[in-house]
Parts: sequence; structure tokens; C-alpha cells
Amino acid sequence: MLMAGSAAADDGRPPSRGLAITGDAGAWLADNNTADFYSGKPGNSNTIDLVLHSNLYGRQIWQTLVDQGLISPSAIGSHEALRVAEYPSMRYRVGLHYAVGLHYVYASGFGWLLRADMARLHAEGAFNLEATAGGGVLGSRQYVRCGIAGREDRVCIDFALTQRVPLGGRLDLEIDLGASLVNTKVRENIIEAGGGTWSILDVWGGHSPDYNAGSYDYINQGGIGYGVFVSLLVGYELPVLGTMKAGYTCSQARTVLEGHTAWGWQHMLGIRLELNNFSFTE
Repeated sequence: MLMAGSAAADDGRPPSRGLAITGDAGAWLADNNTADFYSGKPGNSNTIDLVLHSNLYGRQIWQTLVDQGLISPSAIGSHEALRVAEYPSMRYRVGLHYAVGLHYVYASGFGWLLRADMARLHAEGAFNLEATAGGGVLGSRQYVRCGIAGREDRVCIDFALTQRVPLGGRLDLEIDLGASLVNTKVRENIIEAGGGTWSILDVWGGHSPDYNAGSYDYINQGGIGYGVFVSLLVGYELPVLGTMKAGYTCSQARTVLEGHTAWGWQHMLGIRLELNNFSFTE
């Protein structure tokens, strides 16, 4: 969304035309509408119960909880007796995003931007396991608090129309209006219990993990969505490198995760460096 090259002259003339290579970095705050995908609830693509009651991992979880003194084998006799008393409420942490692109600005200050943007997002929450056969009051020792987390990558292809307005001296203001294709890829879904960590990412085709069960490494969870965005940036022309800008982007995007596809607001704060003015004309 930034443009390297000669900034607006002090006499108020608009920026000269030219092509710039852009690099972005900043913070990404995602809407929580799709975070529940990682909650492990029944009906999700990845469920806690599938792993909790499996011969392969359920036995390990049960033994870990017994060894840590978190459950009693007289109350919970095996992994098959483990029960989720309360499922988690999931939220995304603030993530990081990086982008590279091309930005062309005409003599009038109008321009276009083509950019590839990547963000890595983490969802997190906590759930309760019953520590006794009968259950009890939340917060008592009749429950074991366990963590759960998810990780995803979002790759956006952005195209925007931009307008730069000289503010005087080396400063300028830029407004961008654009659209995006958003590819979301699930990378991880894990639970933590008694200090141990287990993946609940379903590589077993919905079957219970077992010692003899087959699995595959590549998980095709996620999909391609789309959205629109608007950005506001303030830039400062650097003496040699080009232009440094700081700005805010607000996006309304449709994120695709199986069973949890939803529209949501995304907010980005960051900086952009535009390098070299490849002007076609003087």
C-alpha cells in the first residue's frame, strides 16, 4: 500500500509516477467467529473424545493424569472413563503477518497495489475433565483443567486501488480500497493434560487412533474465502531507501473452516517499506 520513489514536492505537486517493491510486517487481530473450529467439541473435524478414548493416546493421557496425582484410578478406572465436563471457549491470539508486493503510482497520486500477505494465527482455550466418577462443582478438585490450542496459516492475495495525498515536506497520506482471496490452512490442533501434549488433528479418517491404525501426514483442512479491505497509512520519504509508512487496515473476510465458515472483521496494524522507484518516465 506504499510507494517508493520521489515524494510530493514541497510546492504541493502530487507524487511522481513509478513502480515500487513493498514489504510489510505487523500485527493481525482475527475475529473469533471461526476459533471454535479448534475447540474439540463433538461434531468438529477434530474432537477431544476421539483421542481421549483411543487405545493409542487415551491410555497415555490417563496414565499421565494418574502419575501427576490429578485423578484417582479408583475413581477413573481407565481412559474409557475419562469425560469432558466442560468444552472450551476459543479465542485467537494477536498474530503476526508479513507481505510482499508491487505498487504503481501515477503522476496524479492514483495507483494500484498487488500483494501476497501471510499470517500465522493461534487459537487457544481450556476445558475441564471430570476427576471423579460423578462430577461436581466447577473449580473444585473434582475437575482437571486442560489446555487446547490450534494453529493456522492464512495466505491472502490482495488487489487494491490506492490514492496518495501530499501532506507537505516528506509526508503523505494514503488510502487503499481493495479485495482479497484468503486461503486458510489448518496446521495444528493439540490438547495439554498433566504436562503432556497430544494432537487431536484427525489423521485417522474419523476412526479411533490405535496401534495398528494407519495415518497420513498431510491434512487438508481449510479452504479459500474472500473479503474486502480498506487501509489508511501515513508515509515518510526516506533519503535513500524509499518510503516508510505506518498504517491500519480493516478487513471484512469470509474465512473457510469446515463447519465454522463465517464472515468476520480482521484488524491489522503495521509498517511498510517501499524500495526503489522504477519510473518509466521522468
